[in-house]
Amino acid sequence: MSDHKHDDHVHGPDCDHDHEHGEDVFVVTDENGEEHEMVMVYTFESEDQAYAVLLDRNDPDADGVIFRIEEENEEAFLVNIEDEAEWERVVSIYNDAVAQESEE
Repeated sequence: MSDHKHDDHVHGPDCDHDHEHGEDVFVVTDENGEEHEMVMVYTFESEDQAYAVLLDRNDPDADGVIFRIEEENEEAFLVNIEDEAEWERVVSIYNDAVAQESEE
């Protein structure tokens, strides 16, 4: 999992983007202004907060990116994790989940 977490903007699932094959595709703009089509591959909760792991749809070998899921007015938004302690906690949880899955 990459320590890279500071993408700038995410469009939610209501946006007018390609959603073929039943995938929820999110367009994420990175710090260089480049857009990436991302697919949500995993969600989990920690301390009553939901998180989502997204992978680049066009580069499946790239590291995933973790976002916090926040809700406002019954709409969900993906938000950058800016707090370093929160980031370390969720990366650890995700890495543990991946390790458990690979053991099965």
